[in-house]
Amino acid sequence: MSNESESREPLLSFGASGEKVRDLQQRLIEAGYALPKDELAESFFGEETQLVVRRFQVSRRLKEDGIVGYQTLSAIVEAGFQLGDRLLYLHVPMLRGDDIADLQLQLNSLGFDAGQVDGIFGPDTSKALIEFQRNIGLTADGISGLETVQEIRQLAGRSTGLTPVAQVRELEKLRNSRPNLDGRRIAIGHFGDCGALATALIRLLRKRGANVAALDHPDESKQAEISNRFDAEMYIGLKVENDSCSTISYFETTGFHSEGGIRLATRCVNSLIENEITSQVSGMTLPVLRRTKMPAILCSLAPPSIVVQSTAEISIALSNAIISWIADPAAD
Repeated sequence: MSNESESREPLLSFGASGEKVRDLQQRLIEAGYALPKDELAESFFGEETQLVVRRFQVSRRLKEDGIVGYQTLSAIVEAGFQLGDRLLYLHVPMLRGDDIADLQLQLNSLGFDAGQVDGIFGPDTSKALIEFQRNIGLTADGISGLETVQEIRQLAGRSTGLTPVAQVRELEKLRNSRPNLDGRRIAIGHFGDCGALATALIRLLRKRGANVAALDHPDESKQAEISNRFDAEMYIGLKVENDSCSTISYFETTGFHSEGGIRLATRCVNSLIENEITSQVSGMTLPVLRRTKMPAILCSLAPPSIVVQSTAEISIALSNAIISWIADPAAD
C-alpha cells in the first residue's frame, strides 16, 4: 500500500514525460538536486529522476518509493520556499512551506513557542511571531517580512544547540498528565484492510474506560482534522503494508520531533517485539503525523499474512503499550 494519501493515482512515475515532468525536474533542481542532461532535454521521468525523487523522499521522511504522489509533490513545492522569499502571516487557507518550518524552528530556539515545527503557519506560529516582534521592538503585526527575518536570524544564530521550546513544553505537559486510561480521549484511525484490528484495539481500550473515537476516512489529513476537533490526547493510526517489517512512525523533521510521539512509538515497538512481531521506530512527516495537535503515531504493520493471523496478539500488544505509556508518558 502506498504512503500517498487519499487512495489517488500517482501523479508522476517512471516512464512519464511532458510538461509536468519538466516542472517536477525544475523544482528538484531548485531544491539542490542534480539531474542528467538527457532526461532534462526530453522531460523524461527516467531512472535518474526516479533516484532523485527517492533521495528527496528520504530527506523529507516520506516513504521511499520513487513515485510522485500528492504528498511527495506537496513536499517538493514546499521545499521551494526559503525564509525571506515571501511575506508570512496567518492566512486562510494556512500557508505551508520550508520557510515556515525554518521560522518556527528559529522562534522555538529563541524561547517563543511556535508549536510543532510542521511548516504550517497557524495560530501558534502567529502568536509566537507577534510576541517576538513585541519583545524586539518591531511592529507587532504578525507578518514575517524582511526586517523581522533579519532580526530572527541575528538572534537565533546565538542560540544554536538548544532544545526547541515546543518540545520542552510538550514534555512538561506529558509529565503533568493523568496516569490512567479512564476518560482519556483517544483517536484510533485505520486505513485499508485494518478494520478488524482497529475494532479489537478500540474494544480493549474502551474496556479500560477510554473515550475512543473510531476513524476510517481514507485521507490522512481528514483523520488529523477529526482528531483535532475531537480534542484527542493521542492518535494511533493503523495500516497494513506489504513489507517484511512493521514500522511505527512519529512526527520528526529537521531540528524537531514530537516528544510524546517518539516515546509512544518506542513503547509500541517494544511491545510488538515481545510478541515476536518484527518492528522498528521511524520519524516521518506524513500528513496525519504533521497535522495532528497531540502525540500521534502511525502503525504500518507487516507482513499482511502475519497481521491477519495475529490480529488479537497485535491489538493486545498495542493496548498494553498505550497503557504503559500513559502511566509514565515522559519516561525514556
